[in-house]
Amino acid sequence: MGKEGFQDCELCESPGGEVVWESDLCRVVMVNDPDYPGFCRIILHRHLREMTDLPPHERMQLMNVLFAVESAIRTLYQPDKINLASLGNMTPHVHWHLIPRWRDDRHFPQPVWATPQRVHAPHRSSVDPRQLGDQIIAALRTR
Repeated sequence: MGKEGFQDCELCESPGGEVVWESDLCRVVMVNDPDYPGFCRIILHRHLREMTDLPPHERMQLMNVLFAVESAIRTLYQPDKINLASLGNMTPHVHWHLIPRWRDDRHFPQPVWATPQRVHAPHRSSVDPRQLGDQIIAALRTR
């Protein structure tokens, strides 16, 4: 992080959340959002703006991590749906958001960045981040 000197890139300067798994290519971090337990980001370690800036073999590696994290979230949290987003409008650094969604969450059916549809969401139990890391490793081994 920060190795390439990109100023004002929060993903180059900080982990971006609690790191639960990482490789030479990327890291998986938990987002501390009590309304969306299991919300993760996959963040590329070096500063690139777009997926097509990656060589093809690294694109595939990153997608394999994305699929493994999705699988781990589904196993541990059993959401109704997973939202995947790679926006980068505010932070132009390759990263993906993986957001577990439930039909009764605060924003459903809208995106989590939209106006809430309800004041409170039901309390959902959180999972120890080490469990998520273990599930990610298990899912990567099956790929």
